[in-house]
Amino acid sequence: MSRLTRSLSAEARKVRATKLWWILALVIAVYSAMMAAVFVFIFGEMGDMADLGGQSPAFSSQIIANLVYSAVASFGYVVPLLFGALVATGELRHRTLALAFLHEPRRGIVLASKTITVFVVGLALGIAGLLGAIAASLPVFVTTDGDPMLGTGDTWAIFARTIVAMGLWAILGMGVGVLVKNQAFAIVITLVFTQFVEPVARMGAQFWEWSAQVAKFLPGAASDAFVGASLMNNLSALDPSAAGASSASLGIWAGFAVLAAYAAVATLAGWALRWRGDVE
Repeated sequence: MSRLTRSLSAEARKVRATKLWWILALVIAVYSAMMAAVFVFIFGEMGDMADLGGQSPAFSSQIIANLVYSAVASFGYVVPLLFGALVATGELRHRTLALAFLHEPRRGIVLASKTITVFVVGLALGIAGLLGAIAASLPVFVTTDGDPMLGTGDTWAIFARTIVAMGLWAILGMGVGVLVKNQAFAIVITLVFTQFVEPVARMGAQFWEWSAQVAKFLPGAASDAFVGASLMNNLSALDPSAAGASSASLGIWAGFAVLAAYAAVATLAGWALRWRGDVE
């Protein structure tokens, strides 16, 4: 067994030893179910109105399905972000990181194994969110005579990108947790930024073309661009009068690159400022 494999096994046991992972999986499943059910109803009604107005292409069945399923990433990304932050701050708070370094002196191996483990759990949280969204949206689709589009390649591509995005958010959260160090502070920063600062900034940025261009590079906007659909990035279909509505999103691969860069920078900054020094 290689040193990385042993370190990965140790990190996996740490995750399984707590209730955090399955509690957050349940939270994101329920949260995604609620958002998806509401979105199916809202966009289904908007699609009916668009049909009457001759604008049905803007609210096609595939676009509605994409917006519904992308809600998992657009609104639920705070869950893997919190998971990563809590894992990192928990290690520092309970001083288990020092023990990990005693068992594996090569800190780079510990960092790599922890990053991989957090990423995999983030993927699992993404799957839990999608399962909740699908389970809740299907009855509403049937009730509203909508099409869940589960048999199309576009829908499954949205699923795949959503899962990967959640994994990247978990890594970003770990980087933030290592940098902040204080668990309560990390939770507050995560919640305030994701639930207030960035959404307000992105909404306000739509009033001017230049600010809309800048807002595309915010982490949430990059995540939405990578996933390929979101309420905010589909603003042009919902409100063509907005000044920033004509600003295209970054695109799938550019969005992935920007989100991955945020995760990498946060992780490497944590390595440089925290992990390379003495650990209590």
